[in-house]
Amino acid sequence: MATVAASLLLLLGVFQAEAQEGILRASSNETSPKIREYCIIFNEQWMPLPSTLTNATNYQLQDLTSTELCNSSDVPAEGIKDKLVVVMRGNCTFIEKARIAVGNHAKALLIASTSGLIPPKGNTSEYEQLQIPVALISYADILSMKKVLGNQISATLYSPPMPSMDYSILIVFFIAVGTVALGSYWSGIEEPESESLSPESRSKTRRGSKNEDTANILTPVTVLFFVIIVIVMIVLLYFFYKWLVYVVIAIFSVASAISLYNCLSALVRRIPYCKCSFICSSRRIEVRLVMLALFCITLAAVWVVFRNNDRWIWILHDCLGVAFCLNFLKTLKMPHYKSCVILLVLLLIYDVFFVFITPLFTPNHESIMVEVATGSGSGSSEKLPVVIRVPRLVPSVATLCGIPFSVLGFGDIIVPGLLVAYCRRFDVETNGYNIYFILCTIAYAVGMMLTFVVLIVMKMAQPALLYLVPCTLITCTITAITRKELRIFWTGSVYEVLQGFNRTSTQTDKFPRAQQLLYDDDPS
Repeated sequence: MATVAASLLLLLGVFQAEAQEGILRASSNETSPKIREYCIIFNEQWMPLPSTLTNATNYQLQDLTSTELCNSSDVPAEGIKDKLVVVMRGNCTFIEKARIAVGNHAKALLIASTSGLIPPKGNTSEYEQLQIPVALISYADILSMKKVLGNQISATLYSPPMPSMDYSILIVFFIAVGTVALGSYWSGIEEPESESLSPESRSKTRRGSKNEDTANILTPVTVLFFVIIVIVMIVLLYFFYKWLVYVVIAIFSVASAISLYNCLSALVRRIPYCKCSFICSSRRIEVRLVMLALFCITLAAVWVVFRNNDRWIWILHDCLGVAFCLNFLKTLKMPHYKSCVILLVLLLIYDVFFVFITPLFTPNHESIMVEVATGSGSGSSEKLPVVIRVPRLVPSVATLCGIPFSVLGFGDIIVPGLLVAYCRRFDVETNGYNIYFILCTIAYAVGMMLTFVVLIVMKMAQPALLYLVPCTLITCTITAITRKELRIFWTGSVYEVLQGFNRTSTQTDKFPRAQQLLYDDDPS
C-alpha cells in the first residue's frame, strides 16, 4: 500500500506547459484615460504576435460576447470591419470563427472562455489563409475590462519575450539539493533508543525495526512493480484527471502530515526537557508528541482548505513537500547499487517517453506528462500537489497569466535521492568517510544546474532525470572503480552482507560495522 501511495506522488519531474502567453493592453477611449493589461493565450504557429508595443497595432475593440460567431448571421448589421472582435467560445472550431471574422474584414479575433484557457488548435494549413491574430481570453477578464474601462475600448495584442532567467530557480535549486543531502544523511543515522525501555524491550524494538526496514527495501522485483504502478497511474490520470486528482490530494495530505511528524519528532525526542507522559494500552506516550501530531494534522488540514490560494499557501506546500521527501528518503532503502541503477534507468526512460514520445500518439499532440502536470484539457482547476514551487521573482507575461511559479517535481528529488541515500549508508557501513555520499551529492547538484542551464537556453520544460541520472550514476560508478569497490558497491548493502555473512567472509571483512551488528543480534 505504501508503494502504491508513493507511486502516485512520484509521477512528475520538471514540467511546465510550453508557454504561448501574450498580453492584451486595453485603454479607455472615454474621458478618463485608464490602462489595464490582461492575459491572452494564442497559437504562435498560426500567427506570432509582436514582441513589443512599438511594433503592435492598436485596434478598436468590439464586444460580441452575446454570440459565438459560428454563422455569418451572428455578425451585427454595422459590421466588424477593422475591429478587434470578442466572441464567446462555442460549438464551432476556432478556424470557423476566424474565417467568418476575416470574411467580414476584422483585424483580430478574441475568443472569451468561461473554462480554462488553451492555445487555439486546428489545421495549420487552413489557418495560413486567414492571416489574423486569434487568441483566447478569460470571460471574467472581459467583464472586468468593461467594468473598469467602459464600453469604448482600444486594445493592443503583443507577446513580450520571457526573461532568460528567473532567480526563483536558484531557490528551487537550494531546496532540492538541501533536501537530498539532508534526507540522505538522515537515512544513515540510527534512531536513538528510548531510555524508558528495558533491555529486553530494546531488543524487541530493534528486531521489529529491522523487520520494518526489510519491508521498506526496494529489491529489483519491487522496483519493476513500482515503475509499472507509476506508468499505470499516469495513464489513468490522463483519462480520469478530474476525479483522480482528488485522490492524489487526499493521499498527499495524509502522507505529508505523517512525514512532517516523523521529521519533527526526530528532533523533539532529542530535547531533554518536557518529557511528561502517560500510559495508554501498556505503552508510555509523551504528551509533547501528541501535541506535535495534532500540530502536523492541523497544518495538513490548513493546506487542504487553502490549497488554491497562490499568494501564500506555496510556503506551507513546500514545507510539507520537503518533509514528505525527507521522510521518503529516510524510510525507503535501496539494498544495493544494482537496484539503484534499475530504478533510475527505468524512470529515465519513463520520463523521456511520456514527455517527448507521447505527443506522437495523443490527439492534440501534447505530451501526456505535460497534460497531467498542468491539468490542461481536464476542465478542472485543481493541480497535482507533487511539486516544489517558488514564485517567480522577475515580472513577466507568465506572472500576468497566472503561472507565477518555478516548479520541480518530487520525483526529481526522491528518485536520485534514493541513490544518494544508498551511498550514505554504504559509507557508514564501510569506510565512514562519506566519500560516496559527498561525491554523489555534488553530482546531483551538477545535474540540477545542467537542467536549469538547458531550461534557460532551450526556453522549454526539461525532464530533469535526463540530466540527473547520468550525472549521479557515472559519478558513483567511477568512484567505485577508482576505489576498487565496484563488486561490493554493486551487490551489497548491510542487508545483503548480513544475509551472506556465513558465505563470504572476505566481503564482510570490508564491513566491520555489519559484523558488529550481526554479533549484537546474536541470541546467544
